[in-house]
Amino acid sequence: MESFDLIVIGGGPGGHAAAEEAARLGARTAILERGGWGGTCTHRGCIPTKALLTCSRVRAALKKAGRLGVRVPDTALDIAAARRHMEQMVRVSALGAQQSLRDAGADCRIGTGSLKAPGEVEWTAQDGTASILQAPFIVIAWGSEPSLPPGIKPSPRVLTSDGFLERTDIPESAVVLGGSFIGVEFATFLAEAGCKVTLAEALDRILPMEDDDVSSFISRELSRLGIAVHTSSAAESIREENDGIRARLAGEAGPLEMEASIALVCTGRRPLLDKGQLDRLGIAFDRQGIRVNENLETTCRGVFAVGDVTGGVLLAHRAAQQGKALASRLFGDGSVRHDDTFVPSVVYTHPPAARVGLTERQAAERSLAIRVTRSDYGANILARTELAGSGFAKAVFQGDRLAGAAVAGEGAGELIAPLTLAVRSGLERTALRNWVLPHPGYSEVFQGLFRD
Repeated sequence: MESFDLIVIGGGPGGHAAAEEAARLGARTAILERGGWGGTCTHRGCIPTKALLTCSRVRAALKKAGRLGVRVPDTALDIAAARRHMEQMVRVSALGAQQSLRDAGADCRIGTGSLKAPGEVEWTAQDGTASILQAPFIVIAWGSEPSLPPGIKPSPRVLTSDGFLERTDIPESAVVLGGSFIGVEFATFLAEAGCKVTLAEALDRILPMEDDDVSSFISRELSRLGIAVHTSSAAESIREENDGIRARLAGEAGPLEMEASIALVCTGRRPLLDKGQLDRLGIAFDRQGIRVNENLETTCRGVFAVGDVTGGVLLAHRAAQQGKALASRLFGDGSVRHDDTFVPSVVYTHPPAARVGLTERQAAERSLAIRVTRSDYGANILARTELAGSGFAKAVFQGDRLAGAAVAGEGAGELIAPLTLAVRSGLERTALRNWVLPHPGYSEVFQGLFRD
């Protein structure tokens, strides 16, 4: 029976960060992964989708190149080449994840880890041999899986986001169900790749977790791509017909029926839970995920959980911060902390959008006194020069303190990073007005946010 200081089950962002940080701090650490280092993010989420979106973005940019005097006769997307790029990026990311764990000194094992008792994990290797591993601390990092609406089952023409990534062609048309970040990103790729796209969201706006102005902005940009956006339109049924599907939606003005080559179901993800293992150790959970306290400990002492399996905001960087904070608390000085209030989110549409901290709507729901400022990309000379003049930045202040920010437009995913630090640090308007920004640069859009 082998003994460790820490056993991590799951090699996604949360488990990876916990194992790597613990190993770097000197803890004898084992991390068990069923086969895909990097988890959902690397194999079925962040990395493959961004690789495909890079391909479609370049195609879309080439179609506009004539405005800059560049003549490109053929802008067809070679999906086989796009898939090769996607697969290569997945391999690079997975190998990098495994190598960083090994460099830190973690014991990386391919196989299945099963909770047997407090402090004990049964590890089954790929060849079927099993053994018991012991550790005073165990981390559950099982990740998540696609969530489907009642009555809808996946098939060759009714796909989840996982299933779509295995396709080798671009469909002629698609109905995308779900207007959160997964849905709008896939809709963007498909439309830019030449597919006729309909996007349906059950709530009254797409990206319902984001700032209202961001939702409206992205909705307009999707429409400019030729995407038909339907809100307040929940899926009632999908049935396969001939060579495609027929989707029935419950719209505000009555039922909507539409035909397409495929239906892509992007109605969210849910924690991946093994009820038998959790019940065996008396670990409390519900549909939202494993219950953890402020220290990420479950109801079984010494067993912790990080990442998507804990519910909440299912983001890779949130999971990673949880993992680092947990390792710091167990084996370090506890100086690394996690706080969901300061986790930024990015929507990788074209153009993208990003947010951190308090939104205007959240402030209204809490009856908080705020001041909102806004600055548009239209006055930013670099954005105009690069044909990216559509966009804005927005700030929410409580008193003089920056409490939240949003950016919609080219570079939003990078621009939100310094704003995240500013919100996390509680910087006030006086300090922000002294921020010297490079010219010309997209960050100059911040100047309009911090004026009196």
